[in-house]
Amino acid sequence: MSVFDGLKFRKVSSPIHNLDPRIKFIYIITIFISAILLPEILPLILLLLVQLPFVFMAKVQKQWIKSLRGAAFIVGLIFIVNILTNFFIYDLTLLINVETSLAMATRFIVLAASFSVFFLTTSPDHLGLAFEQSRMPYEFAFAFTTAVRFVPVLAEEAQTIMDAQKARGLELEKGNILKRIRNYIPILIPLIVSAIRRSMELAEAMESRAWGAVKKRTNLYTLKLHKGDYILASLTILILIITICTRVFVQIPSLSELLTSLS
Repeated sequence: MSVFDGLKFRKVSSPIHNLDPRIKFIYIITIFISAILLPEILPLILLLLVQLPFVFMAKVQKQWIKSLRGAAFIVGLIFIVNILTNFFIYDLTLLINVETSLAMATRFIVLAASFSVFFLTTSPDHLGLAFEQSRMPYEFAFAFTTAVRFVPVLAEEAQTIMDAQKARGLELEKGNILKRIRNYIPILIPLIVSAIRRSMELAEAMESRAWGAVKKRTNLYTLKLHKGDYILASLTILILIITICTRVFVQIPSLSELLTSLS
């Protein structure tokens, strides 16, 4: 469940936390588009390295690494599936096959790393406020921010239930795949019951506060762009321009070509 630690906001005084959520969201979307447009592993590694200054400036290194460690299983699964697909369907050479599979796995790491930085440094309240000021209907903004709040909570509760069931003798790691899936039933049932209970409590709290009674809502705070936001916006535009120019005009060498040229 450590992958969900990358969705839990950490309140820290840093330049990244003080950035406008709208600019950070546009930056994340730009990284997402760049990772899709650049299939080679070398630019994907550069996109991953671009995230490091943000991580250190935000002082969330431990949580960021923990979230990436939690996504290691999915990364390994992507790598293995691509290895097998390229081998049995496309009949690629071993080196090209490994490089292509590594590129796909690295692309997922880039996306997970960038979104982890975003959620670690963006308050759900400010995120909802950013959606509202972007003319998004309040109902959709509220639903999204509520989901962002509850995912880490449910992950912690699932871990608590797993620990409790293990203390009662439930063995999750033993047996074949079907047996392991059946072993998770005693975890899923109380987790679903807890999620339903939480949703009912949230609905009662919303009704008691007359949620939706006023169409034109007001907010205590208003988001405004500052100097750091304009710097990040300029960096975002620069990354997008470099990505498009690289995709259209530059032939990026593969690792196999670099190794061949060096030898």
